[in-house]
Amino acid sequence: MRPRHTRRRGTLTATAATLVAFCAVQTLSAAATASAAPDRTAAPAARAHSVTKAAVTSAQDRAARDIARSLGDTSWKARLRTAALKSAEVSVTDQASGALKTRLAAADRDIAEAKGLNAAKTGSLLQLRLGDASMRTSLSAGEEPWVAAAVSDDELTTVTAYDSEGRAHVLDAKTPPSHPVYVVDVDGTKALAAGLDVMRQELVKAGVESAAPQTVTGTPAAAAAGFWTTKITAVHLNDDEEPWIKGKAEIYTLVSGFGQDGKVRVDPVDMPYLDYDGTVYRPNQILVNWSSYKYNLADAVMMEEDGSTNYRDLAKAIAGILLTIVDGGAYIPLVNAILDAIPDDWWTDDPDYVDSWYTLAQANKGTYYGARGNGYMTVEPYFVSQL
Repeated sequence: MRPRHTRRRGTLTATAATLVAFCAVQTLSAAATASAAPDRTAAPAARAHSVTKAAVTSAQDRAARDIARSLGDTSWKARLRTAALKSAEVSVTDQASGALKTRLAAADRDIAEAKGLNAAKTGSLLQLRLGDASMRTSLSAGEEPWVAAAVSDDELTTVTAYDSEGRAHVLDAKTPPSHPVYVVDVDGTKALAAGLDVMRQELVKAGVESAAPQTVTGTPAAAAAGFWTTKITAVHLNDDEEPWIKGKAEIYTLVSGFGQDGKVRVDPVDMPYLDYDGTVYRPNQILVNWSSYKYNLADAVMMEEDGSTNYRDLAKAIAGILLTIVDGGAYIPLVNAILDAIPDDWWTDDPDYVDSWYTLAQANKGTYYGARGNGYMTVEPYFVSQL
């Protein structure tokens, strides 16, 4: 799902200036000053992300090897095959038993800890799926599958899978093999839901207001007689050729602006339906609750959960930057500040950043393309009436 790109802060800043040219010159100057602040926290955040990525990758690879070796048990192999053919995603730790369950549970804890999540509260994050639909026939025929760990690198050219004897098989990352392969991955839906809750808590703890994560079924707290919102009626992300082993994406958006108290706020919005690129989704989802904002403008940064995101570290990095921005009586675009808070290595091997929309207004109605041109959202004003 995520587009390939390199980090170009200057380009992003120039794009922002073009999109918000109607703002006062002093407003743009303040935004530029604010976006320069992150250097104090970027290095620690980058190191933390590298550690998270290494820990998650190690745990997934360990789990893949353990599951592959366990397939020597014909009874277990048959049960897992049935589960993989019946469901697109199998909670493999819950399916396992004995020593394998113990090892997978340990990997689950390592992943949760690396991502800044409460393992006991989040539960099992490891899941197993068939690498590609084309493998169903050979798996159904009884061919013993290999097992590989999912990866987050879009530029990957090869994938390593393991068999029940512990042998490694190097596969092409772009073309699914004819041999069936189980992919061990992080349950992105569960991780994202738990992660956005952690992010909200950490932002509030740091002094940045944040509403509870909104989902497609969520309804913000009503004002006295209702409130105006911006509703997404359609959203589309562009096609991007990625390794078959990656599977579907988990997308969320950080909506930012100035709260009624004049302080910066960030509201995370979960988009659990936005699984694949090249597809138009029509969620009728509330993106912005304008009763929470002082100005008639807000920004949106769309991100992807790639399995190696530490939500606590991300929230701390964002808060560390946004708290340096002061309401000067005019709206200041916050997209650049949020992007600059993202560690540099997230823009190379693990580009979590998808796209951004500057200066969304309550009256906006129509289709708006992201600043990076990776997709569009169709939005409209929507009034939520009090019952």
